[in-house]
Amino acid sequence: MNSTEMKHQLEDRTVTFSVNVVQTLGKYSDQPTLKPLVIQIIRSATSIGANYAEANNGSSRADFKNKLYISKKEAAETVYWLRVLKKLLPQEDLSYLFNEATALYLILQKATNTMKAQDNV
Repeated sequence: MNSTEMKHQLEDRTVTFSVNVVQTLGKYSDQPTLKPLVIQIIRSATSIGANYAEANNGSSRADFKNKLYISKKEAAETVYWLRVLKKLLPQEDLSYLFNEATALYLILQKATNTMKAQDNV
């Protein structure tokens, strides 16, 4: 698999993740105490893929790097909000969302580590 195919595969994976977050948690957006949290996690979860797509279409290496770091930060934030919601919604099985958010974070962490190593050569 070449790098373009890998980029498209990760973009598709972030789209699927975004849709799963919206479908799973959107139903709680009408509850006053949960609405702000649901809105925040939907924003951070969908931002992972949006920033990754922007990185892939960056105008420079610096632009690519910046968007990739933002994508990683959004993944970390999403993991945090899922941890909060797992405690607030014990009846909801959020493990698949948590596992995928963690996996996306680790993929993006590896990519940023690789970029740092390349910059230091």
